[in-house]
Amino acid sequence: MMLLQSLASLCVLVAVAFAVPAQEKRVHHQADLSDHAHDDAHGFQYDHEAFLGKEEAKTFDQLTPEESKSRLAKIVDRIDTDKDGYVSHAELHYWIKHRQRRYIEENVNKHWSDYDKNNDGKIAWEEYKNTTYGFYLDEEFDDVEDKATYKSMLTRDERRFKNADQDGDGIATREEFTAFLHPEEFDYMRDVVVQETMEDIDKNGDGKVNMDEYIGDMYTPESGESEPDWVQTERKHFSDFRDSNKDGYLDAAEVAHWILPGEVDHADNEAKHLIHETDTDKDSRLTLSEMLDKMDFIKTSTITDYGGMRVDGHDEL
Repeated sequence: MMLLQSLASLCVLVAVAFAVPAQEKRVHHQADLSDHAHDDAHGFQYDHEAFLGKEEAKTFDQLTPEESKSRLAKIVDRIDTDKDGYVSHAELHYWIKHRQRRYIEENVNKHWSDYDKNNDGKIAWEEYKNTTYGFYLDEEFDDVEDKATYKSMLTRDERRFKNADQDGDGIATREEFTAFLHPEEFDYMRDVVVQETMEDIDKNGDGKVNMDEYIGDMYTPESGESEPDWVQTERKHFSDFRDSNKDGYLDAAEVAHWILPGEVDHADNEAKHLIHETDTDKDSRLTLSEMLDKMDFIKTSTITDYGGMRVDGHDEL
């Protein structure tokens, strides 16, 4: 009996691990590449990990210094499209947008075959649900210790899937499945992103985000640890910028403006930020030497493809 229970618990963990798409870390786009006082020991890595996850971000760290320099040199050569020996803002901006698009395409491709079980080029909600949760649907997650959490996951998946399914036929095309996996990239999914963010941060369920909930989503203090400067900066941003009506809370509209400010080009902001942090001679362009001097900063950046950049002949722009 104990063995069976252990196996059941393992199966739950496998099922939950398999439910990667909808359960990937909440999309949390912020305008903080432009309006935060950057503490790159925390702030830039926070953006980096929020977008992709901590494990992928560690890959570049695992290279030797020589391998890191060699790989960065190849990346810089790819970014420098006019081959003048410098990386301009325009080249860097284009590259970052390219890497972001590629990540989304590869992420969708990675999951597509897992869920398109009948190979018809579409993914029905039933296919997704049965593949992800099928073993437990009849059991109502009774073998799961925190079954309320998994029921909530199923409900959230279904809501997001239905919103992505624009024609309401219960079947996702590749475009609709992309919207399901990456709702932040689609205007018509904006309300879902805001709703999920509110649900995640609003711990007391009162329909709004207070200062403690806002900070708690980013920072959990260790025992006896003094609050770092970047947290104080975030408190100021909450009061001065996020809470636009100054009522002490963020409502859904204020959260939407925070996480999905439509007028903000994140790739452009990141390009400007990278040049600002790396351009030693302040000529508004980067050389390989300047980037090598800031290797610790560069290797956490989008331009290295979150540590997974391939530079073989098949990785074309």
